[in-house]
Amino acid sequence: MSYIPRLKQEYNERIKGTLQEEFGYRNVMQVPRLEKIVLSRGVGAAVADKKLIDHAVDELTQISGQKAVSTLSKKDVASFKLRKGMPIGAKVTLRGNQMYEFLDRLVTAALPRVRDFGGVKANGFDGRGNYNLGIREQIIFPEIDIDKVNRIAGMDITFVTNASTDKEAKSLLQELGLPFKKN
Repeated sequence: MSYIPRLKQEYNERIKGTLQEEFGYRNVMQVPRLEKIVLSRGVGAAVADKKLIDHAVDELTQISGQKAVSTLSKKDVASFKLRKGMPIGAKVTLRGNQMYEFLDRLVTAALPRVRDFGGVKANGFDGRGNYNLGIREQIIFPEIDIDKVNRIAGMDITFVTNASTDKEAKSLLQELGLPFKKN
């Protein structure tokens, strides 16, 4: 028997049934599911110092457990001294078991380490069932060694679901453990 992450098992055993009852789906395949999680980080100062991109890629690799890649600029911006094709960020896309493992670590270990944490904002939905979450400091993740950090930087986390509405996506993410603020 192969290893199944805790959140994936909970989704299959409990959350599918709960969402099917809540929204009245006739078929189990209509129940929304988490497709992927994308972690991305822009490094604006990388125009002057190329080593910052390597640090960002290394940190995202440590946080996600999967190799991150650098992102390249798509066009020239003279006011930023930016040329097309220059590395200006880093990203990593998680799917399958690694996605569920990352979500579990995010909810149980990283988010509670945020100072004065009262939940994540519920206004990060895009109208198509996807949710964006911004994190101000990468040091909330236990995988990051604070002594080796050269610059405190934030990152964006995008949860891509196959839900058709924001309400369905919010219910799915709440059931998976994402702590939304109470309005």
